[in-house]
Amino acid sequence: MHYEGMIIRPPSEADSILLQVTLGCSHNKCTFCGTFRGKRFNIKKDDVIFKDIEFARIHCQRQDRLFICDGDAMIIPQKRLVNILQRVKERLPWVQRVGLYANTKSIAMKTDDQLKELHDLGVKIAYMGLESGDDHILKQIKKGADSSKMIKMGKRVKQAGIQLSITVLNGLGGRKNSVRHAMETGRVLSAIDPDFVGALTLMLVPGTELYDQHEKGDFELMNPEEMLEELGLMIGSTHLSNGLFHANHASNYLPIRAKLPEEKEKTLEKISQALKGKTALKPEYMRAL
Repeated sequence: MHYEGMIIRPPSEADSILLQVTLGCSHNKCTFCGTFRGKRFNIKKDDVIFKDIEFARIHCQRQDRLFICDGDAMIIPQKRLVNILQRVKERLPWVQRVGLYANTKSIAMKTDDQLKELHDLGVKIAYMGLESGDDHILKQIKKGADSSKMIKMGKRVKQAGIQLSITVLNGLGGRKNSVRHAMETGRVLSAIDPDFVGALTLMLVPGTELYDQHEKGDFELMNPEEMLEELGLMIGSTHLSNGLFHANHASNYLPIRAKLPEEKEKTLEKISQALKGKTALKPEYMRAL
């Protein structure tokens, strides 16, 4: 496979065929993220993409899921994206699910019919980074969208029949805005009602704006117990009709996998027990992005 630079994918795509179609992220301005800082966003040429699909046809017959990399594949113009998905369907007929990252800008560029077309061609799940539901924090981190746009675009993905997995970032408001971050994030998650929520815990990355803000004393990072209290408040404020709330990423201090609403109270009790010292938290040296 033809890979350029670092490849990232959601934890749930660990066993998927990774087809790199774009390089970098179409937004690439978030203050906490250093993943694609060295990559200029562009879309690979079709001949390179199709060669990788042929490689997968020969070598990846045991994998029935495919994830389109890099940071925001939905930004690809519809005609080209349809062409790629049709090639996947033709050459990799055993693939049952295609996943990709999306953001509010790329979703807004698709009509409802185009989103439905992507679903019909195999896109069964999209991953969208909400990070926070608080408009003040979203503006501070240069996310490029406010909470109302997040809600609108998230709902459009679901209405097209595509499962939606939303990422939020525990600790992103710092100590000062922790409660507001948790409550507002719960509000937005409840309004979108995604199929999956993935909560990561903030880790400051050298070279990012947020890291520099922390070094200057303008952003106060919370300790593990405060992070966990915030996560509990966030889960308590999140009302899903039938979703999974995950906080089992390598960055998290306490692994959580809860079906909401059924397991909410049990999960909050698990957090409470950890805060009382009855459950050990992951040591700092074991955390990773």
